Amino acid sequence: MSFKTIFIIVVSVIVTIILMNNTDEIDFWIFGDARMPKLAVLGSMFGLGLIIGFLAGRPRKKNQAVEEEQKYPASNTSTTQELSSEDREYIR
Repeated sequence: MSFKTIFIIVVSVIVTIILMNNTDEIDFWIFGDARMPKLAVLGSMFGLGLIIGFLAGRPRKKNQAVEEEQKYPASNTSTTQELSSEDREYIR
């Protein structure tokens, strides 16, 4: 098993233990007092953290035109003027 799989299993077990041991109700302030179980608060905060972490950790998409320019920088757009007659014949 890979490290990533073991890490996911360990984190899942720890989160489950923490959530199951915190089922009592608390007064929670969300722009006003609300009485709700700790399980709901902790679970929703954990889920929100997973979503934000996933979105923040994704690799960003690069603009393909910028990527092509980095691979093949164009010194001059009219490259046919710089070619010799032998090169032009080879290309055709």
